[in-house]
Amino acid sequence: MSLKIRQLSYAMGAEIIGVDIRKPMDDQTFEEVHAAFLKYCVLLFRGQEFTRQQFIAFSESFGELEDEDKILRHAVNVKDKEDIKILTAKFPVPVSESWHSDKNNKLVPTMATLLRAIEVPDVGGDTMLSNQYLAYETLSEGMKKLIDKLDGIYPGSKGRLDESTPERLAETMRVNAPVAQPLARVHPETGRKSLFLGERVKKIVGMTEEESKPLLDFLMQHSSRPQFVYRHVWQKNDLLMWDDRCTNHMAVGDYDRTQVRHTERTCVVGTPSGFIYDGPLTVKYA
Repeated sequence: MSLKIRQLSYAMGAEIIGVDIRKPMDDQTFEEVHAAFLKYCVLLFRGQEFTRQQFIAFSESFGELEDEDKILRHAVNVKDKEDIKILTAKFPVPVSESWHSDKNNKLVPTMATLLRAIEVPDVGGDTMLSNQYLAYETLSEGMKKLIDKLDGIYPGSKGRLDESTPERLAETMRVNAPVAQPLARVHPETGRKSLFLGERVKKIVGMTEEESKPLLDFLMQHSSRPQFVYRHVWQKNDLLMWDDRCTNHMAVGDYDRTQVRHTERTCVVGTPSGFIYDGPLTVKYA
């Protein structure tokens, strides 16, 4: 079967039909898949049964995997169901009901995320994705000019900063420095500009938290408007991949927690963006 592309929604997304991801893609097939990835931002491969080793190999066709995903190499031959549960717990993909793109609190944010559904609940547990190209392009020219010059501050990769005293703040910033990312980022492959922020942004460089909050709240609400969103209803053996450089996503926790939502993820390394923020933060005392 030749490769076919079926658009999933107006905002974004396409299903790729006719590609067996268990096998290496030839150059022409990869070019078509890659072009669709850049155009539609989200790709769906449905009804794909494959091993962890095949999942890793397919993911690596798009670039180097982040370190946490390389650890999966040690598990490719595991077959025992209980061992798989342990590995899933060891490399969890938690349900996070907040809009974000992966690893944007690091200097090298994720390029692409690939998520496979091994077991899904009867109802719910969907993943929502939002097109940040459209979010940026529908802003007023005045707002674009404003945010083009601004950077948002994310807590360091180890979590929130301890701001209870100046001494604790200084220490946590030393070992867990915040990262500042542009609020509007140029895509390194398409050259298009998109919004680039998630709900973890603490404040805007050069502004107080009180000054930052109204603008950040507006941008987050605008970035997830329904007309920008594709909602994926999972089926077993789905593989979904999305471009973290121009999308936000959110896992919806609306399912029976006595049922299993078993997924596995790989993340492809992106290109450098942002800078370590070592400026002042607003300190709140207990």
